[in-house]
Amino acid sequence: MTDAYAALKVPRFKSLVTIRFLAVLAVQMQGVAVGWQMYALTHDPLALGLVGLSEALPAISMGLFAGHFVDHHDRRMILSLALATCTAMAIALYSFTVLPHTLGTWPLYVAVAIVGIARSFFGPAMFSLTGHVVPKNLYGNAMTWSTTFWQTGAVTGPLIAGFVYIAGPEWVYISEAIIFLLAVVLSRRIPSMESRVLSVVMPVMKSLMEGIRFVTSHPVILGALSLDMFAIFFGGAVALLPIYAKDILFVGPVGLGWLRAVPAIGSILVSLFLAHNAPKQYAGKILLGCVAGFGLCIIGFGLSKLFILSLVLLCVSGVLDGVSVVLRGTIVQTFTPDAMRGRVASVNMMFIGSSNELGAFESGVAARLMGTVPAVVFGGIMTLVVVTAAAFKWPQLRKLKL
Repeated sequence: MTDAYAALKVPRFKSLVTIRFLAVLAVQMQGVAVGWQMYALTHDPLALGLVGLSEALPAISMGLFAGHFVDHHDRRMILSLALATCTAMAIALYSFTVLPHTLGTWPLYVAVAIVGIARSFFGPAMFSLTGHVVPKNLYGNAMTWSTTFWQTGAVTGPLIAGFVYIAGPEWVYISEAIIFLLAVVLSRRIPSMESRVLSVVMPVMKSLMEGIRFVTSHPVILGALSLDMFAIFFGGAVALLPIYAKDILFVGPVGLGWLRAVPAIGSILVSLFLAHNAPKQYAGKILLGCVAGFGLCIIGFGLSKLFILSLVLLCVSGVLDGVSVVLRGTIVQTFTPDAMRGRVASVNMMFIGSSNELGAFESGVAARLMGTVPAVVFGGIMTLVVVTAAAFKWPQLRKLKL
């Protein structure tokens, strides 16, 4: 029986998940501050959607190139530079906030867009380094702990930001900058890992297309990524949480912090369970069932007018999402060779990472057109449609065992 803590006994992996925790902590703090600040300035759900779009478009446009770059250069250096860029943008957001508001909201969009570019490099670098330092037989365990650290940051970030925001958004941004800086320092302590980076440099476009062809030629990977992409695109309600906190549940910025944190609390709890009980026998069916349950939770949250009920539904959605994240990560790591990890991670990020931000834009547009509550309920229903379609489109995914 595999030791539930085996991956954490790999020193370099322990450093990587600590960096991941710090980065997610800072990004989640930024998300709370920018969302509340933007809605306070505009009172427009579409403005919240545009925040997501401003991060998604640069990430999508740079995503494939970032994967190619990661596969041909020092992954540790790329990780450090991405974190340093995020540090600079946190300082820029602080500067914008403390200066007189004569520039409108465009500096917020610009800073978020640059963070999107940095994250398009951070994701593939982190994914590639993880696959490099962890033995293949521990990929499932590593993905479980990586998810646990990610979700721990996703819990503590919004909660800290919600309380710190009481003193002003500028304090959230300066705290975020300090956390990113700590991650930069820690990344420089990771030993160089260039030995398995590609030694033969192929034309850029050929390299980029190889990543896409690899994913599309493996139905299990394509199915898992597509399922999560469309489920997150339609079912993600994060962009509209400032509206729920301010105008529907009336709980203020502290309540917003809790609304953003409880899904991650659910994910942490299930990740700790999965570290000891990895779902291997019926992995495909479990993945489909969890995404369907996620959609039902989003429908319930959309209709809820009670803060406690909303927290419970979001927490359960986090449990279900946590299972799907671990399974998807294990699938991609298991079926991807090391030389392709950067490019496949970029495709993964374009599927999943950008779908969060594009989903935020979809939520903002839908809320502007049909109202906030109908928009969230519609997203949950569409998630159920996506699960049904995926189950029939990719039978290999439905029958998958790990």
